[in-house]
Amino acid sequence: MPRSIFTRRQFLRSAAVAAAGVALPCGTGSSLAADKPFTHPGILHSRAELDFVKSKVAAGDAPWKAAWDGLRGDTISKLDWKPKPAANVVRGPYNNPDIGGTDLMRDAAAAYSHAIQWYVTDEKRHADKAIAILNAYATTLKSVGGHDAKLLVGMVGINFVNAAEIIRHTQAGWSDNDQKQFEHLLRDLFYPIIKDFYPAANGNWDAAMIQTMLAMGVFLDDRAMFQRAVDYYLNGQGNGAVRHYINDYGECQESGRDQAHTQMGLGYLGCAAEIAWKQGVDLYGAYDNRLALGFEYTAKYNLGHEVRYEPYRSHAGNNNYPAISDKARGRFSSIYERVYHHYHGRMGLEMPFTGQVVEKNRPEGWQTPFASWGTLMHAGLPVAEKQAPAKR
Repeated sequence: MPRSIFTRRQFLRSAAVAAAGVALPCGTGSSLAADKPFTHPGILHSRAELDFVKSKVAAGDAPWKAAWDGLRGDTISKLDWKPKPAANVVRGPYNNPDIGGTDLMRDAAAAYSHAIQWYVTDEKRHADKAIAILNAYATTLKSVGGHDAKLLVGMVGINFVNAAEIIRHTQAGWSDNDQKQFEHLLRDLFYPIIKDFYPAANGNWDAAMIQTMLAMGVFLDDRAMFQRAVDYYLNGQGNGAVRHYINDYGECQESGRDQAHTQMGLGYLGCAAEIAWKQGVDLYGAYDNRLALGFEYTAKYNLGHEVRYEPYRSHAGNNNYPAISDKARGRFSSIYERVYHHYHGRMGLEMPFTGQVVEKNRPEGWQTPFASWGTLMHAGLPVAEKQAPAKR
């Protein structure tokens, strides 16, 4: 029988984790040995996972068929999609003004969708479309500015880099010169914008930057970049560090703001934990499974149940909310499937409220702020994949 995440306050030090060779953080940072190469593909999807999804789609099995049909039917997944890169993107507060920002987000999601379709179908036109989108931004984009620049890069980077990782490591025909140009975009444009995070903002900002910094570290084989994000997830001073974003019974820093932003923060931290897991670092288990507590608390409240709420002071004493917010309550974001797979599928822990949301929300489709398609890409992975992260 699955264990409850609430019965014992301890890190996930199970035999399965120990056998997998996962580095378990103890709240003070977790380093990978400098001589251990990164696994590729190894951001949100390993090769074994991609092959599993491909086999399930080919077989027409549930729930993958409905999820695949949803991806294939979306506008961003069509071969006539045309990227709209701007040279100088500007995103103001709450996306006002919006100069190329929405196009950037939609094009990043399109690149990711076409990369997935390339792997699943072997249809080269999808690889070519993903490459065309990546190249368009690598050669056109010169700056990202405005009040929300850090948030925007954190939100879009995860999709761009996942697309690039799949394309680079699946013989899709992306030229070395074009790959170098894309690397330049990540290292010299995106990274300086997010390098120092934004501690005073609501935590979804830092969380967005953590996920993208981890993804870029893997893609660029840059261990220092990867480790910087790991350290911030665990011990960063800002609201997006996991124990600042989620307290010890699951209340989130933005639970009193609204439920949409709360789910953004949780979703980004979930992506971060999955990326780290692929590279042999367990962020999921940090601080007594703190991330699981946040998902369960948020799922429970949004399913209509009452939860304990206490105002607590965020970093720098701002962004404080006196009562839990019912704004956007019951509107579920596409963030639950990935994390449910880890805690319940891999680790055998009870996640009753998260599980209810997964069933209610299947298949998880595409939402602009997220690395989407959770049901297609994370549901029901096989036992071998449950038992171990990718080899380092």
